[in-house]
Amino acid sequence: MSFSNTLGLVLLIFAAIMIYRTILIVPQQRAYVIERLGRFIAVSKPGLNLINPLLDRVSYRHDLREIPLDVPSQICITRDNTQLQVDGILYFQVTDPRLASYGSSNYVIAITQLAQTTLRSVIGKMELDRTFEEREQINATVVTALDEAALSWGVKVLRYEIKDLTPPKEILRAMQQQITAEREKRAVIATSEGKRQEQINLAVGAREAAIAESEGEKQAEINRAQGEAAAILARAEATATALRQIGAAISGQGGLSAVNMQIAGQYIEAFSNIAKQNNTLIVPSNLSDIAGLIATATTVVKKTE
Repeated sequence: MSFSNTLGLVLLIFAAIMIYRTILIVPQQRAYVIERLGRFIAVSKPGLNLINPLLDRVSYRHDLREIPLDVPSQICITRDNTQLQVDGILYFQVTDPRLASYGSSNYVIAITQLAQTTLRSVIGKMELDRTFEEREQINATVVTALDEAALSWGVKVLRYEIKDLTPPKEILRAMQQQITAEREKRAVIATSEGKRQEQINLAVGAREAAIAESEGEKQAEINRAQGEAAAILARAEATATALRQIGAAISGQGGLSAVNMQIAGQYIEAFSNIAKQNNTLIVPSNLSDIAGLIATATTVVKKTE
């Protein structure tokens, strides 16, 4: 092969290499920072880009998607001087590739360290019990502090989540005993409240039963009294009616003779009964003078007319 042919082949290969290096294809959701002679000139967009292969070079490549970052576990001291091992995860996104390239030498390490220091500060202001109850507040405080600082790094902190809070074994054992004691206390209170309500219900039931029984007895007494009063009134009215009828009969024709006969008959019957029921018989001295007795009774009847 002649020299001219060799030179032509070399130039052809060099031209192919230059053309290849001139074409820069950037994937979607990626950003390439281009420098010319060490100075920033542009951030390439996704797709086909052309650069000067002799003067330009790609200095930084950034992923613009949301990136999860595992924050290493660390020991934090709570306000009540209790050690607490905290493990979390951070989600961030590169929003400015230029600041992400030149704002910090390593924004990942910067975000990680800032997340740890901020978390220690937040945990140190809380007591142990509150750290378990206010995870959302802790997460929001860490995100706010990181987002303010990460603006100069071209990074947006989206959220921070605590994966685990682990106190020492002694604290865990004490917390378990406290929870058990609290549950037993609630059970005892519930049982006592149930017994108290049962006693109240029984007392109320007995009271209502006694009231109902007394009301029933009262109504029964009233009913009996009203019945007796009605019976007495009925008997009195019957007696008065009978007396009026007897008086009317006596005043009529032959009424006095009938009275005389009635008195005589009752007189004889009375002495007859006395003789049957007693061994000793006491009789008036004028027992044989029945006519005189009848006349006396008739005189009394006439005086009452």
